[in-house]
Amino acid sequence: MNRETPPQHDVAAADDAAGHVRIFDTTLRDGEQAPGFSMDRRAKLRMAQALEALGVDVLEAGFPQASPDDFAAVAEIARTLKTTTVCGLARCQRGDIESAGRALEEAHRSRIHVFLSTSPLHREHKLRMSKQQVIDTAVTGVELARGLCHEVEFSAEDALRTEPEFLVEVFSAAVAAGATTLNAPDTVGYTTPAEIAELFAYLRRHVAGADKVVFSSHCHDDLGLAVANSLAAVGAGARQVECTINGIGERAGNAALEEIVMALKVRGAYFNADTRIDTRKLYPTSRLLTQLTGQAVPRNKAIVGENAFAHESGIHQHGMLKHRGTYEIMRPQDVGIGETRLVLGKHSGRAALRARLETLGHTPDETAMDGIFARFKALADKKREVHDEDLEALALGLDPEATGPWRIVQLTTNTHLGGASASVALAHADGREAAEAALGDGPVDAVLRAIERATGHPLELTDFNVRAMSAGGDAQGQARLAVQHDGRSWNGHAASTDIVEATAQAALAIVNRIERQTPAAGASPRDTQPFETQGASA
Repeated sequence: MNRETPPQHDVAAADDAAGHVRIFDTTLRDGEQAPGFSMDRRAKLRMAQALEALGVDVLEAGFPQASPDDFAAVAEIARTLKTTTVCGLARCQRGDIESAGRALEEAHRSRIHVFLSTSPLHREHKLRMSKQQVIDTAVTGVELARGLCHEVEFSAEDALRTEPEFLVEVFSAAVAAGATTLNAPDTVGYTTPAEIAELFAYLRRHVAGADKVVFSSHCHDDLGLAVANSLAAVGAGARQVECTINGIGERAGNAALEEIVMALKVRGAYFNADTRIDTRKLYPTSRLLTQLTGQAVPRNKAIVGENAFAHESGIHQHGMLKHRGTYEIMRPQDVGIGETRLVLGKHSGRAALRARLETLGHTPDETAMDGIFARFKALADKKREVHDEDLEALALGLDPEATGPWRIVQLTTNTHLGGASASVALAHADGREAAEAALGDGPVDAVLRAIERATGHPLELTDFNVRAMSAGGDAQGQARLAVQHDGRSWNGHAASTDIVEATAQAALAIVNRIERQTPAAGASPRDTQPFETQGASA
């Protein structure tokens, strides 16, 4: 492969003039190395492909010298991606840089990201180097990397605690050595928006060759300022932002990609800048990361959190029903979320309740609405959220807190290679008993199939979600199911220290609701027999 460095200077100037901010994603490097977020090679490749589809300009695939597996992951990603520049991290050491070069050999476009500490604290206690030694080491590293890839980025680790005059010296030397991107990271999340803006303005004025390179920010969130600091750097002329999906990363994390991208999109006129990100893929990409790492995002997380486009306050809901712009500055569809949710709870008002009932097919008159609203408020005082199934019961004059008629008497599951089996014994309020067994792809599938057979109600699973409600060995997990039955959607949820039991209870809650709301369905289409004689099938 010809790795002669192409004329990056004109590219940088054009990007700057157009206000294009490059998105440098480090989810698979800085994000993945944080405790709790480790991914295997297959997961990394899947995430890398999603990030390329999202439209990131540069993807930092890993630290090839860190381990053989990291090297292999970077090499596989480099072979696979077709449009995104693939980057490997390296210290300013020959072994690191050559390892990165080998890992990136098959990339259609490659970048080696070399870094070296520059702050007084790091020079004295970590490197034990003089200023001149730091400069010489940086130059040697950049020159070596330049011959092994298409482009070189140089990072001055702990730049925000480095003397500005010395930072100018180091960056000027790196540019002369062939670096095309200069990164001034806030490695420990120490700076403020005003300070970082002042530094980037200073660097752009004083670094030799500043007009020929792209300045980059890389901010950590130790003080909760990573996104604000990144945007301040953009305002001061940075044209690359280093960030991660969901803001994952060392300690408190990195600047969140989705927050930076949407800030630049929503406030485009203010920043006079934008990105090439397909924002409609932000939410799906965020959810993919949570699936691969098992780490959920907080409900109140900006842009991609469960509450980002949800409203419970009656005042807010009334405003949203009149005009979306009253309480939303962007559309949920713009980030890949289906629609705004008007969550019904104790803060909700009559207008939101009526709107949701009409969506469910109920149009009560004012007198009936008075009674429904009163019962709704009483129920909302007891529950965090009133679900559609509760509203259905209220509209039909039923008790939304009623249980039964089915209850679980016995539940057994067994997982084995290639699948699982489950058996359930149920009792009905009318005295009937039913017992069934079934095989499934896993214990959840097997439990659902057994409950279907025992109750005679087919349940087509459309969504299944499990989340921890507490911590520790006796933590409770909540199972939430969504199913299709007889052309309608039904939801159920239950909690238990045994997640399979929670799933079974959630499924049975759906069956019970079906029978209470459609009385004719109460009789099972199959004859039920006492437990000891009921046949078990696979």
